[in-house]
Amino acid sequence: MSNELSPDIRALLKDPATLIPAIAQDATTGEILMLAYMNAESLAITLETGRATYFSRSRNELWEKGSTSGNTQIVHAISLDCDGDALVLKVEQNGPACHTGNRSCFFRNLEVSR
Repeated sequence: MSNELSPDIRALLKDPATLIPAIAQDATTGEILMLAYMNAESLAITLETGRATYFSRSRNELWEKGSTSGNTQIVHAISLDCDGDALVLKVEQNGPACHTGNRSCFFRNLEVSR
């Protein structure tokens, strides 16, 4: 991966405080694993290292996925949506993605009436 941000990403994240939703998806199965946020710095680190690094809104700091739990995400590809306001990271998930111990953060379902 190149550590150079594309012009689209640089324009999107020109303000260091700008956060963009980042969806982590299993690169093999397509399963949606989690939603987090990235800023320009966390995205640049992710592109440079190939390890998912996010921005914690609650702690107001960068965090590399798995740095304390060991449940790392190796990034295989990153896509930007058509409007330039969300990212999808295709990752190799090592261990559970969710802090609850579930493989995915999306394990609770709502009933849809038809």
